[in-house]
Amino acid sequence: MAVTNWIAEKDIVDSVTDALQFISYFHPQDFVQYLSRAYSVETSPSARSAIGQILVNSRMAAMGKRPLCQDTGVVNVFARVGIEARIASKKPLQELIDEAARRAYLSDENPLRASVVADPLFARRNSGDNTPAMVNVELVAGDKLEFDVSAKGGGSENKTKFAVLEPSDSVSDWVVKTVEKLGAGWCPPGILGIGVGGSVEKTMLMAKQVLNEPLDMWDILRRGPSSKLEEVRVEIYERVNALGIGAQGLGGMTTVLDVKIRSFPTHAASLPVALIPNCAATRHVHFSLDGFGPAQFEPPDIHDWPQVIIDHTASSGRRVDLDHLTDDEIAGWKPGETLLLSGTLFTGRDAAHKRMLEALRAGQPLPVDLRNKAIYYVGPVDPVGDEVIGPAGPTTSTRMDRFLDELLPATGLKVMIGKAERGDSAIRAIAKNKAAYLIAVGGAAYLVSKAVRSAQPVAYQDLGMEAIYRMVVEDMPVMVAVDCRGTSIHTVGPALYRR
Repeated sequence: MAVTNWIAEKDIVDSVTDALQFISYFHPQDFVQYLSRAYSVETSPSARSAIGQILVNSRMAAMGKRPLCQDTGVVNVFARVGIEARIASKKPLQELIDEAARRAYLSDENPLRASVVADPLFARRNSGDNTPAMVNVELVAGDKLEFDVSAKGGGSENKTKFAVLEPSDSVSDWVVKTVEKLGAGWCPPGILGIGVGGSVEKTMLMAKQVLNEPLDMWDILRRGPSSKLEEVRVEIYERVNALGIGAQGLGGMTTVLDVKIRSFPTHAASLPVALIPNCAATRHVHFSLDGFGPAQFEPPDIHDWPQVIIDHTASSGRRVDLDHLTDDEIAGWKPGETLLLSGTLFTGRDAAHKRMLEALRAGQPLPVDLRNKAIYYVGPVDPVGDEVIGPAGPTTSTRMDRFLDELLPATGLKVMIGKAERGDSAIRAIAKNKAAYLIAVGGAAYLVSKAVRSAQPVAYQDLGMEAIYRMVVEDMPVMVAVDCRGTSIHTVGPALYRR
């Protein structure tokens, strides 16, 4: 009878720690290949530029070993424990994985952004170390421990949808209609994870689990579907891409790179369906432990990345001096136009906006003067070495929509920078106040951070990464998303590419 080796507690913690660091700066190899192909066939100049920036950012992150995205995600771990596995630890697996997450996110060499708030209902204070992790454990045959480790950002996680359909309903129709309404906050192009059947919680878990599977849509398209499930995957893939949403919602040929589906038997009266998208910062890795030491992770070949050159010279966009903004200049900006921003801007997200609005309503002065200024919706990663700031990509702007009606006229704020579309009320407020909304590319955080020349927290420091910073930038590349007349690129762009 074979003797099973003991799996050391240290090997579990070290392996998960290394996995979290590894996925923070390495895209999966297949994702790079699929994204490169999308770049090569894209006909929309705006979408092609966005995909190009994501690829350049991905290569920079891989070489510099710094996060792909400023939202370094909530830790998600699916663990399959072999029933014959022997684990040399008396601690719960949750405790071991939390320790690994703590070490990975507080690393001195590559600190990751802590995004978890410990109390979701009331204080919503940041846990400071991104714990606890979201851990799911399954007992399976065998004598090994298998892990799928991923880091899931809030922008794509927030677009999760669930429904219980009638058994005679079309899952494909529901998915396509749902994706059409999601907007661009999940940072396409990415992957759709779909769970069908089981129970409510089973469906959601399957949709999350299936996102960790290797991409194979090209193989299916080349040889043709070999099962009814593959036929449904291809149908959804083609119909979603035909919506014309495109990279970052700008309008284009590719919205999804693959569609993954997992199903399970369900009640005869039910058809539960869950949809979870993965964004352009797709991050996951699989490994197993057998008692012979910690997992080893092999970096992808840097030659897998295409040589994409992004032109950020004066000829590639209109130069804008943020320290001398005027209504006349803003009036000249057109949706889809590239701008290169230089000068001073402030940062601020949900929590900062809420405090500023509370101060205004109480008749109190704001800690910063926003008149004729720009605000960037960002929660950056801490810097290391000689960095001015860590990766600093945009967050989803719709979360700030509710504040604009009061904030814009009260402060004189003229420019907002974020990602994805704005809602109707926000667009009306932008037009009414002759302001403008610009977008930076979600998934290009490390690239964007290289335009930052200085960064200093100036207010609400207790909010951590959501504090207000004063930044000085030089040639920060952005695109006009909503002009001062209320025309949105997220409306006119996809309309051109819908097919």
